[in-house]
Amino acid sequence: MFHIKQAVLATCLVLGAYVPASAQSQSYSWKNLPKAALPVFKKDTFNIIKYGAKPDGITLNTASINNAIAACSAKGGGVVLVPSGLWLTGPVKLKNNVNLHVSRAALLQFTADKSQYKLIEGNWEGHAAYRNESPISGTGLVNIGITGEGVIDGNGEVWRAIGKDRLTEEEWKRKVASGGVISENGRSWYPSESYAKAMKTPRAGYIEPGSSAAANEPYKDFFRPNMLVLTSCKKILLQNTTFQNSGAWCLHTLMCQDLTLQGVKVRNPWNAQNGDAIDVESCKNVLIDNSTFDAGDDGICVKSGRDEEGRKRGMPTENMVVKNSIVYRGHGGFVIGSEMSGGARNIFVSDCTFMGTDIGLRFKTTRGRGGVVEKIYIKNIAMKDIITSAILFDMYYTGKSPTDDESVTDVALPPVTEATPQFRDFYVSNVACNGADRGLLIRGLPEMSIKNINLDNINLKTKNGIEIIEGKGINLKNVFVESTNANPLITVRNSNDVKFDNLRYGANTQLLFSIGGKRSGNIQVLHSDLSKAAKQTEFKAGADSKVLTVSK
Repeated sequence: MFHIKQAVLATCLVLGAYVPASAQSQSYSWKNLPKAALPVFKKDTFNIIKYGAKPDGITLNTASINNAIAACSAKGGGVVLVPSGLWLTGPVKLKNNVNLHVSRAALLQFTADKSQYKLIEGNWEGHAAYRNESPISGTGLVNIGITGEGVIDGNGEVWRAIGKDRLTEEEWKRKVASGGVISENGRSWYPSESYAKAMKTPRAGYIEPGSSAAANEPYKDFFRPNMLVLTSCKKILLQNTTFQNSGAWCLHTLMCQDLTLQGVKVRNPWNAQNGDAIDVESCKNVLIDNSTFDAGDDGICVKSGRDEEGRKRGMPTENMVVKNSIVYRGHGGFVIGSEMSGGARNIFVSDCTFMGTDIGLRFKTTRGRGGVVEKIYIKNIAMKDIITSAILFDMYYTGKSPTDDESVTDVALPPVTEATPQFRDFYVSNVACNGADRGLLIRGLPEMSIKNINLDNINLKTKNGIEIIEGKGINLKNVFVESTNANPLITVRNSNDVKFDNLRYGANTQLLFSIGGKRSGNIQVLHSDLSKAAKQTEFKAGADSKVLTVSK
């Protein structure tokens, strides 16, 4: 039968036994991690063939699949079986107590006919917005699953725009020949006139006073659907299935509780517009385990709403465990933000590998977001060939950060309000990165430093070293940095209570520390040999040499 193993489903999934307690901090333990309650399904199986579905790749099976799901739920739930074959369909609606099981040799292919997708009220990047309904969706459901080793394809190429610089010459010729519209500057391809018109329309699709679905119909093609959207659902299992080729984000869980991903694969083209693998937004009790993500944007991403709307919702993403997972290519491996206005806390990430991502560990926000990201615990991370920063804390996402000269001048600071974001209480250990443009960037706001960032046992082989700007309580212990551009290796600007304990570095280091800014203070170097650098320290832009103390 096509049911989940009873040993897996019988009880809540206990996440606490796979790593030992950490000696890094006494404030938490890896022994008692959050738990995600699993759904339990009846063994009854409803084969979509019995409801008229045909695996010919031509017949539109929308009604047959949804009728099978409805019948299964009406009889108390069970398994809706998608057997081997090519199954063309329109939007699928999940229902209570149903496990949609996609067999190993099955391809569930969503139609390119955009008329099959209704314009609905949804959510986009933290804002209420009109969207085309998702290929798979569910709202307010309990006890649901998508399992099986088959493939679910969102036919995303019919929805997405793309830039000429993201295609080869031959690929661009084929794209232009397929139809669509070329932008006025000749640099982008749009799927339709509807899409092109929306590109010129400010706030197209936003749900706000005076807006309506009817008024947005002329821009319908622009509102690309996320492939799977689950809203306010409880006890969710996604297991072993491959989700690929989404129109926008691939997996989007919004305000859900008890979410488990095991053995899931997400595949989006590297150049897929907004092709995030998974966005966990304002969810509680989450496990992502043994999964693989190859994305056109962020890989594993945590969100909680945007700006005032997110703060008003006031639902952080919390009690989340990510382990034993791999991210290829995407913009970030593990990411929090930038839409994190409801906050994020109690998140544990371990035993993950990031290869070829733009950034490895990526924490991003900007003025106006608000929200507090705190109590984030990360260990045992391997990275290779990271395009920009291996580890990034940045409070200037999409904004213009101060230049080096501007950052050290005396300027009137913006007031701290509920719209001021906060990053604090991060514990990161056992990270190795072979290849990145920069090892570590911490860039806070002058009015709100990034606080209490603890990095232990970090090994970085990069082009550039470490930058700490507007940080407070930054502790780096047992850190090795080897950079080809080690002049300086470590830059500190307007930061306080910064400690380097057992710092080690490559033999080619020309200048070890560059310390700047009148607001810099209490920078300590302990148990470190500084004699190997050609020059130890420079002080600039108002920094006093007394701010640095070196102890054996």
